[in-house]
Amino acid sequence: MNTRKTTSSNYENELEINKCPVTFTLKLIGGRWKPLILWQLSTGTKRYNELKKALPKISEKMLIEKLKELESDNLVIRKAKPVVPPYVDYQLSELGNSLTPILKSMAKWGLNEMDKEN
Repeated sequence: MNTRKTTSSNYENELEINKCPVTFTLKLIGGRWKPLILWQLSTGTKRYNELKKALPKISEKMLIEKLKELESDNLVIRKAKPVVPPYVDYQLSELGNSLTPILKSMAKWGLNEMDKEN
């Protein structure tokens, strides 16, 4: 098992960077798939298969992993119903919902910039 040197400059830099609120936010919602999952859930509760269909390029392993991370960070609520076959819903938590205006602003900004490139 790798242990981290707490005396390394890389470790110290990471601690300092993590004090930045933008870095904190990107740590929670950054990456290739998390913003897309959050965007899909911003329109309402979705079942796993609905998310998979909405994001056809994501692997099952990656979707499950990212949903677990979002749940662990209290951005997504997972509700499993005790039936066969399994029935699982995902929805944004109150904290996750608070990101919706930010995601919408990012989408608007992105569309404006994409239009400039075309």
